[in-house]
Amino acid sequence: MDVSELEFRELERFIYREAQLADESRYDEWEKLLADDMQYWVPGGDDSADPDFAVSIINDNRSRLATRLRQLMTGTRHSQVPKSKMRRLISNIAAEKTGDGEYQVEANFVVYEYQMQSTNQINIWPGRVEYRLRRIAGDLKMSLKKIMLIHAGGNVPTLSFLI
Repeated sequence: MDVSELEFRELERFIYREAQLADESRYDEWEKLLADDMQYWVPGGDDSADPDFAVSIINDNRSRLATRLRQLMTGTRHSQVPKSKMRRLISNIAAEKTGDGEYQVEANFVVYEYQMQSTNQINIWPGRVEYRLRRIAGDLKMSLKKIMLIHAGGNVPTLSFLI
């Protein structure tokens, strides 16, 4: 089902805000965007596979994602000390309404990560992302973030931040 121009702009703002919070390691604010049934999934190669049975780079439910965020916030996750500097570009946003107050949004992205911990190199993470967003008590919340890296079937460096 098509979304109105007003709905599209709201969904677009949500996606840009989510990206900004992730880039800036503002994990408390990022976590407030999540629904209770959130799934954070980075497939290991086959984007159409069942995440419960396929190899995944990351496949976190809400509880596991909360643990991941707490680890990142401690400042003792050595793979992120000091924190990587990141910026992401998002383009080709497409959205559709899937139900009353429910949306599926997809976009292309590239994340540039300046890895200062040991290598002082820039990693480039390109792909496509799929979001499921739901209106809860008037606010949009994310129930799925599926990150389909174009190099997921190959050698993938440690993914120790929110992609």
